[in-house]
Amino acid sequence: MQQANNGDKVKVHYHGRLRSGETFDSSQGREPLEFEIGAGQMIKGFDEGVKGMQVGDKKTVEIGADEAYGQREAGNLIEFPKDQFPPNMNPEVGQQLMLSNDQGQQFPVVVAEVKEDSVVLDANHPLAGQDLIFDIEMVHIEPKSRIIMP
Repeated sequence: MQQANNGDKVKVHYHGRLRSGETFDSSQGREPLEFEIGAGQMIKGFDEGVKGMQVGDKKTVEIGADEAYGQREAGNLIEFPKDQFPPNMNPEVGQQLMLSNDQGQQFPVVVAEVKEDSVVLDANHPLAGQDLIFDIEMVHIEPKSRIIMP
């Protein structure tokens, strides 16, 4: 039977949870997740976890924070002046916002703290610093093409 390897396009069902048992994501009730192994579309630990699986295989993969979304970085906390918020906006702790950088790229942030004249925004990934556990079921493997087109 075909084993999943770098370059293969695969489809998997998964259930992701934290060490506490809390579910953070699942493909239950949705189409399986489709991606190419080794193409950088998935966190490193997930990519590595599916290698060697065959269609029908099920396994549990534990991924440390460094192989998932990395550690929380203090440098990803941004203090933003309140007077730069829209006048009708009252930021609250836990509120999710979009921030754009000098190149116009947008990225999600969460209000971490509201001070008198500023707001501290957290640009860390919500799962940064967390060890993740995935139950994975291999549904389909499309092998990497060995033919090179001119």
